[in-house]
Amino acid sequence: MSNKVPFSFIVVIGLMLFALFFGAGNLIFPPMLGQSAGMNIWSANAGFLVTGVGLPLLGVLALGFSGKDDLQSLASRVHPVFGIVFTTVLYLAIGPLFAMPRTGNVSFEIGVKPFLAENSSPVPLLIFTIIFFSITCFFSLNPAKIVEIVGKILTPIKLTFIGILVVVAFIHPIGDFQAPVKNYTVQPFFNGFKEGYLTMDTLASFVFGIIIINAIKDKGAKTKKQILIVCGKAAGIAAIILATIYTALSYMGASSVEKLGLLDNGGTILAKVSEYYFGSYGGILLGLMITIACLTTSVGLVTSCSAFFHKLFPKVPYKTIAISLSIFSAIVANIGLTELIAISVPVLTAIYPLAIVLIFLTFLHSLFKGKAEVYQGSLLLTFIISFFDGLNGAGIQLSSINHFFNAILPMYDVGLGWVIPAIVGGFIGYGISILRVKFRLNHPTRLIKQK
Repeated sequence: MSNKVPFSFIVVIGLMLFALFFGAGNLIFPPMLGQSAGMNIWSANAGFLVTGVGLPLLGVLALGFSGKDDLQSLASRVHPVFGIVFTTVLYLAIGPLFAMPRTGNVSFEIGVKPFLAENSSPVPLLIFTIIFFSITCFFSLNPAKIVEIVGKILTPIKLTFIGILVVVAFIHPIGDFQAPVKNYTVQPFFNGFKEGYLTMDTLASFVFGIIIINAIKDKGAKTKKQILIVCGKAAGIAAIILATIYTALSYMGASSVEKLGLLDNGGTILAKVSEYYFGSYGGILLGLMITIACLTTSVGLVTSCSAFFHKLFPKVPYKTIAISLSIFSAIVANIGLTELIAISVPVLTAIYPLAIVLIFLTFLHSLFKGKAEVYQGSLLLTFIISFFDGLNGAGIQLSSINHFFNAILPMYDVGLGWVIPAIVGGFIGYGISILRVKFRLNHPTRLIKQK
């Protein structure tokens, strides 16, 4: 097999990567950001693009750069126990607990609910989620075909639906930008940065990266350099599409406030904007757009999570796990979108910084010679701060601790107080590793006795 990967395949991989990332949260959060940011939209949008585009694609590249076959192997550079725990928590978060149920719930909320009577029974949601996750399960039982299914079939359909709406919104904006509200009146960039957490894409990048890298290897790329080049080109394609659509959706949200007012959530914003431009047909167009977007992400998540849990529990067949995850997600989706988002915010706030730090440490791995102490020191201090950020996100305010951290940590008030501790922890870990080496050199007899 030739080692040269065709450009046409790189394009398919890039479209596939975009499709896997662009799911439920990616559609509903940018319009919300735009409405709240108003005249500060460009700064807020820039922050969102960092966590919504830049970091997820860096995560994919980091996995290829590391040479590891999966996230557990990469996370085990910290410690084997951390590797198992962190990977399991991440797969549960982007899988059956939050992201997978959200794909079905968002599809229903936007694609079906507007056509039902108000205060309708929960039966339509139940029926819809059963159908939605049955389709997801069907595609997920054929994981070898995911590149073709997602990259060649579903993505072009989805891009067509989304393109129609955003192009019209740019050509004929609904109104002028209004004054920013909520947290976007000050530090809009950092608030946009945190808003990107809710997409869960940086977490998902470790998962989707495995699919991408394996597909690239199957096509003939063997060396680390070849894999990174192909992966980088595909990531560039995905980045351009993601950044363009996010910016368009944010712009659409910001320009809608003058005539539509401030709305409750991104789904409602999309529905109202679609109705404004296309009337009754707008709801049908939007419903198809949302359903396709969510379905592609759902297929990728079920496939990836099933593969991980099958590896963790090899005696349980892949198909059994895929079916079980689909059923469980259908059940959780019936809890409701608002409740799912409320529960996910504190968890994501706590674990997201760990994923970000792990990405950057992966690229710096050779600089500190892969010393485990550097990983451990950096991630430990990061988690201490992000844990309390998570408590704040859950509404559990520990005033004394918050005052203390605000006094000593830059950017703690905007949810980025973990940045300095991550750097300091890395240096402390490096110092400890040097001291350990010196101790071993100065006490060789003790080491011999221990052996």
